[in-house]
Amino acid sequence: MTKEKYAELVKKRSKNSRLPLDCLKAFLIGGLICMIGQGILELYLSLGVGEDDAKTLCSVTLIAAGVLLTALHRYEKIAKHGGAGTLVPITGFANAMSSPAIEFKAEGIVTGLAAKMFVIAGPVLVYGTSAAIMYGLIYWLTTM
Repeated sequence: MTKEKYAELVKKRSKNSRLPLDCLKAFLIGGLICMIGQGILELYLSLGVGEDDAKTLCSVTLIAAGVLLTALHRYEKIAKHGGAGTLVPITGFANAMSSPAIEFKAEGIVTGLAAKMFVIAGPVLVYGTSAAIMYGLIYWLTTM
């Protein structure tokens, strides 16, 4: 098959992008997740939890909710509509960590659950940490 025929085939079978609608849905769903997070934070604060502890508890609650929704196969349905809006909040990271682990749990605790937990999140952790170190060094060098 020639490049031209292949390009024609891809164009024929590809869906048209609905970029404005997809961006709006990502913004609304991501904003809703963040709004729920703010509500959880305010709930902890209203219960008399200190601000630092309330922020930690809020993060833990959102991570637990992300893992629970992933295990119940609901996060995937939300992400289908929310796209990047579901990836950016901490719930997206929880989904990325738990999804492979849940998928491979039948292979056992060590070789399935534990090993697959870092399949997707591993590169994020490595590059995120590396970027943080680089930015820290640049900041340190420019402010000396």
